[in-house]
Amino acid sequence: MIFQRIAFLWMLVAFWGAGTLRAQNPILHADVPDLSMIRVGDTYYMSSTTMHMSPGVPIMKSTDLVNWELIGYAYDTLADQDDLNLMNGKSTYGRGSWASCLRHHNGTFYVSTFAQTTGKTYIFSTKDPEQGPWQVASFAPSYHDHTIFFDDDGKVYMIWGGGTLRMVELKSDLSGVKEGTERVLIENANAPAGPNIGLNAEGSQLFKVKGKYYLFNIVWPKGGMRTVLIHRADQITGPYEGRVALQDKGVAQGGLIDTPAGDWYAYLFRDYGAVGRIPYLVPVTWQDGWPVLGIDGKVPDTLEGLPATKGLIPGLVHSDEFTRKKGEPALPLVWQWNHNPDNEHWSLTGRKGFLRLTTGRVDTTLMLVRNMLTQRTIGPECAGTTALDVSHLKEGDRAGLALLQQKYGWVGVKYENGRKSLVMVNAESGRAEEAQQVPFDQKTVYLRAVCDFRDRRDVATFFYSLDGKTWTRIGNELHMEYTLPHFMGYRFGLFTYATQTPGGYADFDYFRITDEVTKHP
Repeated sequence: MIFQRIAFLWMLVAFWGAGTLRAQNPILHADVPDLSMIRVGDTYYMSSTTMHMSPGVPIMKSTDLVNWELIGYAYDTLADQDDLNLMNGKSTYGRGSWASCLRHHNGTFYVSTFAQTTGKTYIFSTKDPEQGPWQVASFAPSYHDHTIFFDDDGKVYMIWGGGTLRMVELKSDLSGVKEGTERVLIENANAPAGPNIGLNAEGSQLFKVKGKYYLFNIVWPKGGMRTVLIHRADQITGPYEGRVALQDKGVAQGGLIDTPAGDWYAYLFRDYGAVGRIPYLVPVTWQDGWPVLGIDGKVPDTLEGLPATKGLIPGLVHSDEFTRKKGEPALPLVWQWNHNPDNEHWSLTGRKGFLRLTTGRVDTTLMLVRNMLTQRTIGPECAGTTALDVSHLKEGDRAGLALLQQKYGWVGVKYENGRKSLVMVNAESGRAEEAQQVPFDQKTVYLRAVCDFRDRRDVATFFYSLDGKTWTRIGNELHMEYTLPHFMGYRFGLFTYATQTPGGYADFDYFRITDEVTKHP
């Protein structure tokens, strides 16, 4: 009996011990698309795409491949021009900077990206991705979905394109390309996926393993799903042979990463509705000099040997009381502005412990409002809550809490005809429609937006409270949709804007995010 009890206890220990070393896919249930990943020693680093947001090209780090934290951005603002500044009716939704490539070479971190908005390619570099500063080299043209690659002979290359993939050698200082070096690398990179292609092979990421070159791309056959392609060569210039490496759940676009222990994974992402494009890890084994992705060709739901997630709070999103100690940054890294901010019209010092957003001009639509402060929504469920002082709004002003995408929704206060009202606005039809209006005569209101991304339900509901305790639903459901004009998962946004006279302001006491959603009536 004693030995049976000991055996049983050992079984429990083994069970719970194994449980602590089992990660779940997706590893991040949040919009972290176009990821590029490296390992430096025992630390992993990752870059991603946030396009029209500022600052841009987020940099994250992890010690276990599962739990990630934001540590910086490659740039504060990409450029000073109307479409990036939301000026003169222009915007750059869905553009800005796209898929980046992160590399480490001779003690320096490099992250390259490109922008349709400016027509340029950018290479940022630093010795310290957490402290910076990042130096930048930029040049035309804008090389689409490129990979930068430092070869063993000291030469630096860039590979880019869609369908037909091209390569060019860069100058040693990375300030541009060497004339006369452009060449077609692979004439028809789509070929391994068959003749009927909807999305041409793109998203290049090049790796060198044991002397061989491996080029990862994504392709989308018509009537099928996003698919991982790998081309292999003995020389960087080719010739390359290719094959389909993974076709499951639409998990695709990324590359290879190894662990200090010698395990291999592919890092990829999946389009997952309104929450955005979410990262997956896929185990890799090697057969005949090829990386073999998945378990029997499938993306596993669990990952043995990797730890369970601790959650996305506070690594990728977190609450903010808007109180700052001396020496602390004005805004934590989880925050990004929708386009370039107007720094003259926001403050954390105008009223201690509050974010003050002041209107600097007249706007007619939420989509063109400057100084909307945003951070990601997260799945499978989340809620964002704020407390808002509206006593200094002017006639025609609006202020509140938004869920930002092309088909947006918001809850807040409007000041019209000499009186304030609580409103919920729903733009899922393609135009902003006021779903409900409630009379309001207080100084402070509490606002909440709740997102349900479970099984791609993609529904949001909005609430208000007059005391911060009792909550009332307002308006109708927002049926969230990931749209290509924005090319981004939904984001929480704090905003104020004027429709008649600038100069009014709203004070936000805090923003609190949770993944444990309270069920309201």
